[in-house]
Amino acid sequence: MTTSHASTPRLTSLSHGGGCGCKIAPRVLADLLKRPAPPKLFAQLLVGTETADDAAVYRLNDEQAIIATTDFFMPIVDDPFDFGRIAAANALSDVYAMGGTPILALAIVGMPIDVLPSDVIRDILRGGETICAQADIPIAGGHSIDSVEPIYGLAAIGLIHPDHVKRNSDARAGDALVLGKPLGVGILSAALKKGQLEAPDYSALIDITTCLNRAGPELARLPGVHAMTDVTGFGLLGHLLEMCRGSGLGACVNMADVPLLDNVLAMADAGIVTGASARNWASYGADVELAPRLKGPHKALLCDPQTSGGLLVACAQDALADVMATFERHGFTHAGLIGGMVAGEPRVAVDLL
Repeated sequence: MTTSHASTPRLTSLSHGGGCGCKIAPRVLADLLKRPAPPKLFAQLLVGTETADDAAVYRLNDEQAIIATTDFFMPIVDDPFDFGRIAAANALSDVYAMGGTPILALAIVGMPIDVLPSDVIRDILRGGETICAQADIPIAGGHSIDSVEPIYGLAAIGLIHPDHVKRNSDARAGDALVLGKPLGVGILSAALKKGQLEAPDYSALIDITTCLNRAGPELARLPGVHAMTDVTGFGLLGHLLEMCRGSGLGACVNMADVPLLDNVLAMADAGIVTGASARNWASYGADVELAPRLKGPHKALLCDPQTSGGLLVACAQDALADVMATFERHGFTHAGLIGGMVAGEPRVAVDLL
């Protein structure tokens, strides 16, 4: 059990943003990374920076490729053990999203040493270790600094057969789109920070953000699965647009089919949203067509920054049953068909049918 400190500040009070809501806005990040396409110098580098994919992939031989990624952020919750678990699950998700299996991790730790007691920091580290133990991998090292805001995450390494790598850029026209986890994590975290989150909703927040996306490797081995990514800080629309741009296609989404956490639509309607959702919309809203019947709360949820969010899968229609069965077998009971990929400009059209 996490140690209680009456005089210890709330973790979320020490950070200007929490979880994947800390991400630099998509438009700002795109501007920072804008440069001519680099020459292809490394034939073994199967996935690099070309399509904003989830991780780098480097071929070792005909049977093995290494997946490498890093992810870290500031607290999304106040409980240090839960914060560590969420951050670790979120970091490992990038390996699963490429279709790989994690093999080890390194801890990334930045803490205000003069502000947080040592046992609070230990609880954060213990949370990360607990998730890595669930993934059957060690935390084999890491790096730490004394920082103004608390930061925790992992650099994660995974393995995959080169033929099974799932990029976010290989979707095909006619593919079905399946989302593995419900949306609304950012809204629940905003309610928590405002002191307006009820205990059942907090439990839902922890359950969804600490659930490992272990379906990824099995999904990647299905021949009909063409593309995969995970939905994190840029929201469903942002990560779907990355898939559209990489694949040179458009997408259609039915908001009525998008799985949502309980109560988040009502919370959004009451104005409980993150600043990141507005920044996300400002970055990519010009490439989204929302049906007039969709209201502000729907838009907020579509742009809501997810932390340790669900896998987004583009698959052939005849593979849909296998995809859904795989999600169900791994305990993703909210997974659902939300739309499809279509020929056309890299845009997303959202309706409420």
